[in-house]
Amino acid sequence: MKKITYIFLFLFTLNCSINKVSNIHGFRSVDAKYEKIKINSTNKNDLRKIIGPPSSISKFDDIWYYIERKKTNKSILSLGKKKLSKNNILMVQFNNMGIVSKKELFDVDDMNNVKKFNIKSRKKYTQDSLTYDILSTLREKINAPTRRKK
Repeated sequence: MKKITYIFLFLFTLNCSINKVSNIHGFRSVDAKYEKIKINSTNKNDLRKIIGPPSSISKFDDIWYYIERKKTNKSILSLGKKKLSKNNILMVQFNNMGIVSKKELFDVDDMNNVKKFNIKSRKKYTQDSLTYDILSTLREKINAPTRRKK
């Protein structure tokens, strides 16, 4: 009986710690480095020296994204479930000369305040168009059963 209690106490003390375990993904302390970026004076090379290479680069506009995410364990009773304690996204937009024109920092609170857009998409063709006629005749030919030759 004593062996079971010692094993239980040993396993319990192994799992308990004063410091909470946290997993950090991306860049550390993006919010502190945000203050070092100056609009209309910092360029791409300066930004690489301050923070480093970006997490993601936009293909359409000249925008760089830096992501920092930190998850910590909730408690022993939650059995390893993690809570999102830090989620910072730094968005830096450049002008055509490669100088910072806009910077924004989004945190955990901004993650819940996403605005939904009410934009409706339109069809590029209607039932009266030539494209619709071509596609419908192709569909009929594909779906038609083949005739067997005798």
